[in-house]
This record gives sequence, C-alpha cells and structure tokens, in this order.
Amino acid sequence: MVETAGGGPDDGTAEVLDRPLPDGVRRRVVQIVSDGFGGLTVAELPAQLRQYARFTPTRRAKFAGNAMAAALETDPLFRQRIGEKLREAQPELAGALDSGSPPPAADPLDVAAAAYVLRPTGWVKLVTAAGEEAQRADAERADEEVRAELERLREELDRAREQTRIDTERLRVELDAARKEADALHRKLRAAHSDVKRGEAALRKLHGEMEAARSEGQAQVSAAESESRRLKARLAEAEAALEATRRAAREGRSVEDMRVRLLLDTLLDATQGLRRELALPPVSVRPAETVDAVEPGRMTPKDIAARALSENDPAILDQLLALPQAHLLVDGYNVTKTGYPQMPLEKQRLRLLGQLSQLAAQTGAEVTCVFDGAELAAPVLLAPPRGVRVLFSKPGVTADELIRQIVRAEPPGRPVIVASTDREVADGVAKAGARPVASAMLLKRLS
Repeated sequence: MVETAGGGPDDGTAEVLDRPLPDGVRRRVVQIVSDGFGGLTVAELPAQLRQYARFTPTRRAKFAGNAMAAALETDPLFRQRIGEKLREAQPELAGALDSGSPPPAADPLDVAAAAYVLRPTGWVKLVTAAGEEAQRADAERADEEVRAELERLREELDRAREQTRIDTERLRVELDAARKEADALHRKLRAAHSDVKRGEAALRKLHGEMEAARSEGQAQVSAAESESRRLKARLAEAEAALEATRRAAREGRSVEDMRVRLLLDTLLDATQGLRRELALPPVSVRPAETVDAVEPGRMTPKDIAARALSENDPAILDQLLALPQAHLLVDGYNVTKTGYPQMPLEKQRLRLLGQLSQLAAQTGAEVTCVFDGAELAAPVLLAPPRGVRVLFSKPGVTADELIRQIVRAEPPGRPVIVASTDREVADGVAKAGARPVASAMLLKRLS
C-alpha cells in the first residue's frame, strides 16, 4: 500500500467509487491536476502527459482534461505527486480531510475534488455527497429557472392579453371609421352618377350647338367669299383709276421738270460767276488720274483678284472704322469665348478691354463693349480703359438685348458696327441699320 505525503494510506484500492465522477467534481479535479502539473518535471509526468508539459494551465485543462483524469485514476505515483502539490497549495483543506472533518464553510465540490486526489479514509462518501449536493443544487437552480420562466411566461401572457384587448378595441374603432367612410363613398358615388348624367345631357346639348355653329360658319364663309369677290372687283377698279392718275401725273411732270432745269441753270451761272470772282484756274488733273493703278503689262488678272478683300479680312473692319463718326459695339463674352475660352472670365474681360483700348486709340472710333450681367458671380470693380465704354446688362436683360437697344438709340445714317458671332444678334442689328461683323474678324484685327 502506498503511503501519502500526509502519512495516511492511499486508499486508491481500498475504496472504489461505484458511479461516474460528478461533472462538477471532475472539473475541479482536472483544474487541481492542471495547477500541479506545472510544478513537476517531464520525467515525473506519465508518458501520455509529457506532450502537454509546455501548455499553459488553461490550455492543459482544455485539451488534456481527459488524459489527466485517466492518469490520475490509473497511476498512483502521479496521483501522489499531484496530492503533494495540492497539500502545498491548500494545507488547511488537506489537513482537515486527513483528520476526517472537512471545513463546514468550504465548497462541497472543492472538498470532493481534494478528497478524490488525496484519497483519505471515507473519500468515496465525500465525493458521493458532493455529487448529490451538486445534483440538489442543480435541481434547485433548474426549479428556480423553471419558476422564473413560468413567471416570465405569465407576464408575457398578461401583456399579450392586454395587447389583444387594445388591438381589438383599435380594430373595432377602425371598423366603425371604415364603415362611415364606405357610407360617405357610396353617397359620393351616387352624386358622381348624377353628375355624369348631367354631363351627358350637357354634352348632347353642346353637340347640337356645335352643329348649329358649323352651319352658321359655312353660311359666313359663303358670305365672305362673295364679299371677297366684290372687293377684288373694286380693287381692279382702283388699280385702273391709279394708272389713269399716274398718266396724268407724268403729263404734268413736264412743267416741274422745266422749273428744275431753270433752277439748275441759275446755280450753274452762279457757280461760274463765283469761279471768275475767285480767279480759280482750270482743272488740270482729273479725278481718275488720282487713283493708284497698275499700268498694262505690270500685273496679271490673277494678281488683281488676289488683292480683293475676303469677307473675313480685318481690313474691312478698318475701312468701316475709318467712316466718319463710326461706332463699334462689341459683344464681350461672345468675342472672348471665341478667342480664348479657357481663361477665367475676369482675365477674358481684362485682355479684351486692353486690346479694344489700343484699337480705339488707333482708329479714333467710338468703342462700346457690352458684357452679360448674368455671368457675374460678384460685383465687378473695373476701371474702364481709355477710349472704351464698358456696360453690363441689368438682371433679366441679356447682353444681346442691350446691344439691340443701343443700335436702336443711334440716329439713322450713322455707321454702327457690331462684332458678334451670334446669328440672332447679327440679324437683329442688320434690320436696325447696323453692320454686323464676325467675332473672328475682330480677333484677327486685335491680334
């Protein structure tokens, strides 16, 4: 018989547990073995447990629990060594078990697990009692859980009954409201049927009125055709009378022509008298001689054709600006977005106005540049360059409309040139008497 470290006999063969080790006790036993496992050398461990020597206590308890429990049961020497580690860790509990009087305040599972490892006299009773105590505790916990679950179910049933009562009452109210709404819809449906019948009667009446109006219209068309034929006859009579009046006017024009000739002779005599008075010499140079031309044989017809100006030649713009009192109107953003659209709007304005200032200084023409006010994100602080009038359209008014207003404000006969590629602008200013030019022509001239 093997002697334990405490001096008592190892009753591993004297007493035998005739039932499986309770789960709670088994878990405590595995934990005791795992805790004492680390204090043993590899040589002191059974062969089947040496592979778990480097495991942490938690991993040992998880992965080697069954192997440690089997080794503890079958290897008395290993059980003795674990028992020694337990006595070192819990000397009071081990002494109480050796004396046969476990501490009353100790956990029965801990007492049973220690008794199973140390195997003092009566350890089987301690393990069996701990198992029964654990079963009673489990049963009490199960009963408590059942009672709690039953109480919870009762509370849920009461809440469900209350919710059912509330839902029933709500559905009853909704049903009453639906019935009232259905009654109202039935009344509206009957009213709609009455309206449809009245509408059908009104439609039939309208068809009758349309037929009467169609008949009356046909009669009016016939009367209009008769009136048209009568007016055509009167027009022919008026044209004949007009032709007779024209013949009479031509006959009477000879008298007026005689008066005009007399006035012309008087002016010629006065002119000759003025020339004699001023002693003006006879004209020795004729106007045709002042025109620069190429003598025959000096230039081919092809060269002459090459000197003709194309419709996009900037020289045309120079000729227009050389006219007396010429006024150049520029559609600002139309020109800048044609020439340099990639630049920001502010830089587009500054570049165009600088070039227009140079053009105004070169030609002496009046220059006005119009920008669309809707393109402005903020107020513009702009000092107009010398010789250029800068205008922005008001809110709700486009630059195109402002240009047309300026053209209409000019007196008839003044040469006004408008630079814009917008076809609508060009057509509008042309009707008002201005001369439109393309933005590309102005850009060529400025460059």
